[in-house]
Amino acid sequence: MQWRNSGDENMVVVLSLFDGISCGRVALERAGIKVTRYYASEIDSHAIEISKKNYPDIIHLGDVKNWREWDLPKIDLIIGGSPCQGFSFAGKKLNFDDPRSKLYFEFLACVRHFKPKHFLLENVKMRQDFRDIISKDLSVKPLLINSNLLSAQNRPRYYWTNIPIEMPDDLNVGLRSVIQRGVASEYHLPKIWDEWVTKNPDFDVDGQKPFAMTERRTEESKRIRREHMKKYGRDFSPRRGKELWPRSDGKMNCLTATYTVKEHSLVDEDGVYRKLTPIECERLQTLPDNYTEGISKSQRYKAIGNGWTVDVIAHILRGI
Repeated sequence: MQWRNSGDENMVVVLSLFDGISCGRVALERAGIKVTRYYASEIDSHAIEISKKNYPDIIHLGDVKNWREWDLPKIDLIIGGSPCQGFSFAGKKLNFDDPRSKLYFEFLACVRHFKPKHFLLENVKMRQDFRDIISKDLSVKPLLINSNLLSAQNRPRYYWTNIPIEMPDDLNVGLRSVIQRGVASEYHLPKIWDEWVTKNPDFDVDGQKPFAMTERRTEESKRIRREHMKKYGRDFSPRRGKELWPRSDGKMNCLTATYTVKEHSLVDEDGVYRKLTPIECERLQTLPDNYTEGISKSQRYKAIGNGWTVDVIAHILRGI
């Protein structure tokens, strides 16, 4: 099969690597870019199920490591966010030694082989030296964009692309825009909240709803960390020594694939302390409501956390 671009500058053939739930396809629509063919490489069965539900015409290719076997037409745009666990400051920071982060090199190989007119790579904040390696490979420097400019989620990410882009304007989106009223009691976390209020009796909730709760390191954990650095010359992340505290910026913490209840919790407009609902998580990623409906809640949380903030990607793609 040799599908070709129609010649219309606004119609593109797309190859999406590490496609997840096809946030890239949603972003292309939102950017007003018509897609002739959308090829997707993904191995997570739940993510693929969501993609097929929303976009039955997507052509699924399977594992990115098998890209040499793909018989594809001329590709106009390659997009992808290679697995970030080895790069993230929140993880073990194994970088290119982590087998998941090594998949970046499959993205690089595809860009070099298919030679698209445009490409876009997204990844987490990472050490400067590893950022420089990617920049040298792709011959572009990354732009750091925090999703909090266009959404109610604090999510700083690096974007390497040859699409001309500028920093988006701050839309000042707050948590109030994503909150569902009167959610089911299954989302309520009264025990954790009662314990927190007991420890902080002077805290005044009135006039400050809604707000997210975040885990912050205590002075004791910082002291242990400094001693560990001094003794062993390397960093570590102690599991103990964190405490909950309200965010003061009106944003939610960064959503992750590993659904951490305390990190993904808030005091809503009804004064109830609870975890986020799947729809609220979709709104934080600027996805349509119930986009991930059809799989279990735990898999919805995972899929959304692994996804992109759609409006950020759409902002970038508008530069095409």
